[in-house]
Amino acid sequence: MTQFLDAAATTDLHDAHPDRALRCSLRWRDFGGRGVFAGRIRTVVTMEDSQLAQALYRQPGDGAVAVVDGGGSLRAAMLGDVYAGILADNGWAGVIINGAVRDAAQLGGIDIGIKALGTTPVRGKKAGIGALDVPVAFGHVLFVPGQCVYCDADGVLVSETPLTLPADS
Repeated sequence: MTQFLDAAATTDLHDAHPDRALRCSLRWRDFGGRGVFAGRIRTVVTMEDSQLAQALYRQPGDGAVAVVDGGGSLRAAMLGDVYAGILADNGWAGVIINGAVRDAAQLGGIDIGIKALGTTPVRGKKAGIGALDVPVAFGHVLFVPGQCVYCDADGVLVSETPLTLPADS
């Protein structure tokens, strides 16, 4: 489904498409075993409650990237090693979390891209509060389900449509 979304360097993509590639301005940390990833956006918005995010992680990913807006909270994790494994097994390219993860040492051994703000040992609540597949905004970017996201060590870019590099790049 998302084969046309090549995980190219965000620097090159931004240079080639400065008006289409929007940069998320948060300070990301990389946790997963895959450092470069891209895909169509699926979203969750919640606060310190991982139940809806886990429901999304259990769905077939088809190469998509889960974007979880946890309000920037570092008090409760939105992902740990068990669900990172589920994401990888279900074909997700990665996950971007405006919040925290846990089990950081184990996450690096899982073949999934993971960007988050930090870590905590505390698991999220299970009340099911929030919403799936709605636009979410953080880091000066609006993440809309179905749009494209590109991630690497230099950051996160969002585009309404797929970005490609010129043939001479």
